[in-house]
Amino acid sequence: MGVFVYLPLVLPLTALPIARLAEQHLHPRRAARLLATVAVILASCSLVCLGLLVVVGTAQLPGNPLPDGWSDAEVREAVPHDAFAGKASILALVVVTAACGFTVHRHYRFRARAHRALVGLPGGDLAVLPDDVPYAYALPGSPGRVMVSTALLASLEPAEHRALFAHERAHLAGRHHRLLLATRLAGCVNPLLWPLLGALVYSTERWADEEAARVTGDRRLTARAVGKAALVSRPVPGGAAFAAFAAAGPVPRRVAALLGPVPPDRGWPPALTPAGVAALVAAAGTTVSALSALNAAVALFLVLEAATPL
Repeated sequence: MGVFVYLPLVLPLTALPIARLAEQHLHPRRAARLLATVAVILASCSLVCLGLLVVVGTAQLPGNPLPDGWSDAEVREAVPHDAFAGKASILALVVVTAACGFTVHRHYRFRARAHRALVGLPGGDLAVLPDDVPYAYALPGSPGRVMVSTALLASLEPAEHRALFAHERAHLAGRHHRLLLATRLAGCVNPLLWPLLGALVYSTERWADEEAARVTGDRRLTARAVGKAALVSRPVPGGAAFAAFAAAGPVPRRVAALLGPVPPDRGWPPALTPAGVAALVAAAGTTVSALSALNAAVALFLVLEAATPL
């Protein structure tokens, strides 16, 4: 197993260049999907290797329920620095489990509270809440709803309402809440992946902006709606897990992008560009991470099988 068990814990560093370059050079839809996929794969590999280290560390503890052979010297030799790494991984796994549990709990607690606020309101995918705080966000569910306050609607012109609604409906149609939640959990598993979340938040907002511009047929109108909403909007307490019209993402960059041409929808950036090189580095790091995790898992399985008495 050797050092392969540690590689997936540091290989997320290879994805950091693509986080910023994907925002600038890829269509936001492709950038969002790429970032979320890379984050989930790298986090899964990190979790596998952390679990392998926990097995080695737990086997050394007195009174553990594992077979006695799993604490033999031959097993410990399969992991470099097993004395420290094995015990540290136990604490790390506890922290990871708590962080992931808190993230999921906060996500569904806010979702449940928002759905309770819909009781008594008319049906349909649009819910207008009588609230003096200006906000709008996409609430997933069966069906999903667009939540918007009367204060925000009063701040926008009627023509801009269409851009607002199209933006939030794009969040629901693209299942952006799933991408955001998966990447948040990936960051909880390996903190090196947190920069990908910021890039993903921006990409999902830009994705929805482009869909709103397509629906309205007016990029300038959509840019004006985004800018005006940003001046008055307030973050919804506990709603960080969901996409919001102007509360998430660098709004000046979004407005500037909407005032420019439609971004090219190419599948992969040219290889000889900075974005292409960064994408290749991220793909290589993700592949090496997956292979390292698989190698470490198979190696430890064979070692533990040999150390287990029949």
